[in-house]
Amino acid sequence: MRKDPAVPESTPRTTLVTTKSALREHRAAMDGTVAAVLTMGSLHAGHLALVERARELADHVILTDFVNPLQFGPGEDYEAYPRDLEADLALVDGLVDLVFAPGVEEMYPVMPPTVSVSAGRAGTVLEGAARPGHFDGVVTVVAKLLRLTDPHLSVFGRKDAQQLAIIQRLVADLDLPVRIEPVEIQREETGLARSSRNAYLSAAGKEQALALSRTIAAALAAAPSLAGIQDALEAARERAEIDWDYALALDPATLEPAGPDHRGEVLVVLAGRVEGTRLLDAAVAVATAP
Repeated sequence: MRKDPAVPESTPRTTLVTTKSALREHRAAMDGTVAAVLTMGSLHAGHLALVERARELADHVILTDFVNPLQFGPGEDYEAYPRDLEADLALVDGLVDLVFAPGVEEMYPVMPPTVSVSAGRAGTVLEGAARPGHFDGVVTVVAKLLRLTDPHLSVFGRKDAQQLAIIQRLVADLDLPVRIEPVEIQREETGLARSSRNAYLSAAGKEQALALSRTIAAALAAAPSLAGIQDALEAARERAEIDWDYALALDPATLEPAGPDHRGEVLVVLAGRVEGTRLLDAAVAVATAP
């Protein structure tokens, strides 16, 4: 692992930088296309899938490793969020060109920032209803990191479907010169969506959590009928195999429930609790019939 302040050498190993000035220096030395993978660290196989996709699409990959305090609300323990930069670096060494791991003071000289970004109404529903202000913190840090890394494209997983939709709107509404590339959900052999939260589940809990992936499969099987998709989700909620927060079919442009006349892509989003752990799953279906 190479570190500041040298400009990258012609070697596949990874460089670590911790300041914005060093990031800009290294970014300026990159020829060709650049992809950014924005993370809060605690990296796992799902993150590696993002890195792999970024490497397929670009000549250089920058990974950011920053636990963003702005997206933690009251009662959410920012200090307890897992941090292991050394392990993260070991996992991606040689897979990315650059890791940007700034401190809070480096990212936010004034805390809280005097100027920030709002996610709008889309940030107040679903996950945002349970976590007021969360998505405002997300889009503020994403806007900053995209500006700092200056990538041609940035990859985001589909599992955090609301986050992906809001970031796509951020880029479109603010005319940011970057392409957002969705990456399909990475799943365990059982079908369970990969997540660092799965580690909190017992063997029985993981079996119970398969209700999410089974619901996704049922909704996709019901397409292209919008009513069929909605019926599959309603049936899952009625079975109450897990403690559902929501299981909905949404218009991806507005994050509102898909109306009876909706045609085209339908965002299927699930959230529920198993053994006290909150899990997400999502998929995109296509409705061409009522």
